[in-house]
Amino acid sequence: MAEWARRATTVRVVGTGAMGRGIAQLAAAGGLTVELADVRIEAVTSAVEYIGGMFDRLVSKGRMDAGDAARAKERLRPVGEPLTPFQECDLVIEAVREDLDTKRKLFAALEGTCPEHTILATNTSSLSVTAIGAALKDPSRLAGLHFFNPVPLMRLVEVIPGARTADWVPDALADLVRRLGHEPVVAPDAPGFLVNHAGRGLVTEALQILSEGAAEPVDIDRIARDVLGLKMGPCELLDLTGMDVSHSVMESIWEGFYGEPRFRPSRIGRARVDAGMFGRKTGEGFYEYVDGAKQEPPEVTAPVVEPRPVWVHGDVREELGALLSTSGVEVEQGDEPSGQAIALVAPFGQSTLGAAQAEGLPVEHTLGLDPFGGFFTRLTLSVHPGVDKTVGRAALAALVSTGRSVSVVRDAPAPVAQRLLAAIVNVGCGIAEQRLARPEDVDTAVRLGLGYPRGPLEWGEQAGTEHVLAILRGLHAATGDPRYRPSGWLTERAALGLPLTEAGTAPSDLTS
Repeated sequence: MAEWARRATTVRVVGTGAMGRGIAQLAAAGGLTVELADVRIEAVTSAVEYIGGMFDRLVSKGRMDAGDAARAKERLRPVGEPLTPFQECDLVIEAVREDLDTKRKLFAALEGTCPEHTILATNTSSLSVTAIGAALKDPSRLAGLHFFNPVPLMRLVEVIPGARTADWVPDALADLVRRLGHEPVVAPDAPGFLVNHAGRGLVTEALQILSEGAAEPVDIDRIARDVLGLKMGPCELLDLTGMDVSHSVMESIWEGFYGEPRFRPSRIGRARVDAGMFGRKTGEGFYEYVDGAKQEPPEVTAPVVEPRPVWVHGDVREELGALLSTSGVEVEQGDEPSGQAIALVAPFGQSTLGAAQAEGLPVEHTLGLDPFGGFFTRLTLSVHPGVDKTVGRAALAALVSTGRSVSVVRDAPAPVAQRLLAAIVNVGCGIAEQRLARPEDVDTAVRLGLGYPRGPLEWGEQAGTEHVLAILRGLHAATGDPRYRPSGWLTERAALGLPLTEAGTAPSDLTS
């Protein structure tokens, strides 16, 4: 309802912690009169001073006009108690502690106090909007409005209709979010909503890789950053958010979807929680932290060994051969390697050992190099247990000579980057398959809320639907783990040649 969003003038923010302050700052800067309320009166006064100081900082940095800042300050109105009598109010946003009973009691009280036309919004990050609204006589005007911290900088806002939310309310809230300069996405009232749901692919697969002993945390993170282009690897992300928080979210979403294998938590997470190894906040997690600084091991260096020629198998022979040759490595030609050569295969959706056996190569001389990313940044060398150690060290020396950083990992049913990407895409496809969100909203939520370079559907399209499907099918066949079963959205679009980013024809298209 664009008309409601244009005419809205006043919002009451209940709760003046970090989220409440951020929401109030955004709303005041966006032209709304903001009533600040909290059960602690002194917290309201402190919040007004804090937000005013933030406006002053923006002016000093040249990010806000002094006149605009002064007017925004004037729009901040401390009202004290949450149930202070209302005059005119278009929207109430609740940002109190994350407790179902607390939120229910607050909204039940607000319902009997605020004007009948006022929309009620909860900033819950994990509780069911429908469950919160169950305490209301009229739950039709309640919806979720989930901002991300820090609110002024994180442009994404999840708009979450409950089961009884009136149809016009989500559109009205989305229009208001746009008016404030942020980007709304309509998210389902399901465990994790949209952003936390979509984020399960990366972290749960990283923990699965760790639990198999296939790679160390630093290697998973470096591969995620350098090959996939993520700003932060999954293990350092878990250290940043805190394993106590992250593991609880993982268990909540897994239980909320009744044991869906794609969301299965890891024993590693539980063990670290029990040990108090939460990450940055405790100084110890997947990394150690000294004065808040992460202590990351150095990159691997080239071992001193007698050089050997390298023979490259398959479609990457020309590209990888050129990289090695320009680095002074002898590259063998021909249909098969000599007895002294290192054989490099580039497995896609399979293990190095499986690729070597399928091609009839000498397994003791064969190592894998992940082709994903095109060998432009980090190289990932896969080692199976049967590799001759002397040959393996010579292979590492040859790869380091290219000037690329090298991660050495254990051979697994698919290379690390492929597994992480396939999990991200598959979870995104699962959201679209269940019609929990529109494809464009899935991608927008992940790009803005998680900071990925692309949304999962866009990413799968860019990587190639058939390639992602091959990785998942290979993992499923090799492990038998249902976590890797491909989403129907993915398999259907691969079969039909349809983009992952498009909904295609639905039954409603024929009947509406």
